[in-house]
Amino acid sequence: MNARRGRRALFASLATAAVLAAGTGAAAADGTTATATGTPAATPTAGPKGDGAKALCKRVPKIDRRIARALKRLDAGVTVKGSVARLQQRVDNAKREGHTEIATFLQDRLTHRTSLVTTLQQRQKDLAGVKTWCAANDNGKDGKDGKEAG
Repeated sequence: MNARRGRRALFASLATAAVLAAGTGAAAADGTTATATGTPAATPTAGPKGDGAKALCKRVPKIDRRIARALKRLDAGVTVKGSVARLQQRVDNAKREGHTEIATFLQDRLTHRTSLVTTLQQRQKDLAGVKTWCAANDNGKDGKDGKEAG
């Protein structure tokens, strides 16, 4: 008796899942979502209305400290974890020991880490421009939605 109930419950749940899947499949095909009644749901808002200048201006000092701290670590010597020099030493050690797979893996990480230095230096320059803009525009409060007043 319990086996029959179990099978019935299983078939009922599978049938329900099939009906639900079929109902949402048509809605998913046209890019809309359906509610429980089968009507399309309202679309979410279109996106941001401004450029977020006020929030970015507020975060400039924190971002600047974070970039400076990362560059300091990357440019540090062999004794500092995360530095380019330390990773280069590990690559050299792996090559000297004949661990070619390890050396290849570490060399790829070294290449990425070296490019990261260039990227962070560029971000630091870009952030200096943002800092200047924020100072000239009352930290992004001058205009509506981050646009200049005037």
